[in-house]
Amino acid sequence: MLQDTSGPHRARQLAERVARESYGRLVAFLAARSRDVAGAQDALSEAFAAALEDWPRKGCPANPEAWLMTVARRRLIDAGRHRQLGEAVCVQLEILTEGEDAFSTGAGIPDHRLALLFACTHPAIEPALRAPLMLQVVLGLDAKAIASAFLTSPAAMGKRLVRVKQNIRDSGVPFRVPEAEELPARLEAVLDAIYAAFAEGWSEPGGTDPQRRELAQEAIFLARLASELLPEEPEVLGLLAAMLHAEARREARRDAQGEYVPFVAQDPARWDRPLLCDAEQTLLHAARLKRIGRYQLEAALQSAHVYRRLSGEANWDAVVQLYDALQALTGSPVVAVNRALALAERDGPAAGLAALPTLAAEPRLEDYQPYWAARAALLHAAGAAAPAAHAYEIAIGLEKDPAVRRFLQQKRQACVESGADPGRSET
Repeated sequence: MLQDTSGPHRARQLAERVARESYGRLVAFLAARSRDVAGAQDALSEAFAAALEDWPRKGCPANPEAWLMTVARRRLIDAGRHRQLGEAVCVQLEILTEGEDAFSTGAGIPDHRLALLFACTHPAIEPALRAPLMLQVVLGLDAKAIASAFLTSPAAMGKRLVRVKQNIRDSGVPFRVPEAEELPARLEAVLDAIYAAFAEGWSEPGGTDPQRRELAQEAIFLARLASELLPEEPEVLGLLAAMLHAEARREARRDAQGEYVPFVAQDPARWDRPLLCDAEQTLLHAARLKRIGRYQLEAALQSAHVYRRLSGEANWDAVVQLYDALQALTGSPVVAVNRALALAERDGPAAGLAALPTLAAEPRLEDYQPYWAARAALLHAAGAAAPAAHAYEIAIGLEKDPAVRRFLQQKRQACVESGADPGRSET
């Protein structure tokens, strides 16, 4: 039975909606049966392409997910034959892909996407590639976005993802959801993937891209589900609190003209107070469990920055201490950059510059825009206008958001004019 609308625009809208809402679940169904993640993704991509060709002419199906699943299953079978895997394997694949039974979430996991995230944590999968695999397979990010989240090149990340999916297929890694007692040990990579997805969705501050905003909302939703599934795991609560803190400030990151507004210049009246309260209560709940971790420290830092703005109290000692703890725990160059900015606020720009990582020590920062923006701000504050302007030029070249680029260009112009107040970078 077909729906009564069938124009190209309607077909594309429907395909985009299904991709946002059901992509992870459909990949889960296919990969759970074929044990071929890459093949499942390819088959589903071909099914979506077929939908964009077929639906405008014949009308949109009443059950688009079932339509896509049927086409993708056929593509998987055809691909198996094309690779000459043998008639027996093709027959087995046909049996495995028959029927409408759902991908079993197991372990009481109430959402297919969350279940599939945990399925990507099998011990046979290289630990460093579990979170990137989740971001591509379950949450639909491309290699470029994933590479940015992990400070590596898109080409290198693309090769790693191809390799891990080929290994899953060739070694017969069982693509299944772990049992309930296995979940805590596999949690870290799942949280890393959720956080990276949120960062990608939140990085477009204007809220003009609905797909990216929905990605941030999806990450918060998954974190809430994970906190209900594992209520005694404080890091889940810490992650949720950190994301709620950031989301509460989303609207304040643009002014009425759509220009970028850094944290120190935001109007706190535009912050979402109920979300902030939710974040604080969630962080307090995590603290009561008395097992500190990375995401709780991330949330505590967010809370400290918000408290400073709301109270007017300079709490840089506490902020630096939190960054010290986070740096000791993670060794992250991103944390080191933000710690340097906090040190500069407390001890002056020379201290910040001394603490800023060098590219020789952390070459991954070479294409990381916030590093160059931080370096530029610290150099300008130290009175080194020309090097600061050069660093701003690099930051401008790396920035994709036009509004943020204009903000950085204004900062660079202040360096050129050498006498304007350099201001502060967003922490």
